[in-house]
Amino acid sequence: QVQLVESGGGLVQPGGSLRLSCAASGSIFSIYTMGWFRQAPGKEREFVAVINWNDGNTYYADSVKGRFTISRDNAKNTVYLQMNSLKPEDTTVYYCNARISGGSSYSYYWGQGTQVTVSS
Repeated sequence: QVQLVESGGGLVQPGGSLRLSCAASGSIFSIYTMGWFRQAPGKEREFVAVINWNDGNTYYADSVKGRFTISRDNAKNTVYLQMNSLKPEDTTVYYCNARISGGSSYSYYWGQGTQVTVSS
C-alpha cells in the first residue's frame, strides 16, 4: 500500500505565498506522476498541476499558470507546490494525487487534503 502525506496549508493574505508538500511512502516500485487537485465545497475536484516523475515535464491549469510552480524531489518521493500571488478564489482544500506502481501495474492514490485559506 501507498500513503501520501500532505503538509504546508494554512492562512495567508492575498498576494502572499504558501508551499505545499506531499510525500509518498510505502510499497513504491516506480512513480509515474504526482500532482495537485483542489475542491471547494459543493464543487467538483479540479486539476491544478502535475509533474511527470521521469522527465520532470509539468502541466498547469490555466487558472494557476504563472503563479504556481510544481517541483519534485526524487530522492524523497516528494512533490511540492509553490503558490505565489495567492488570490481569495484559491481558497479551498488541496489534494495530492499520485500514479504509482507497486510492481506490475499502477494505481492512483490521494492524500488527505490540506486547507488553504487566502483572506485579509
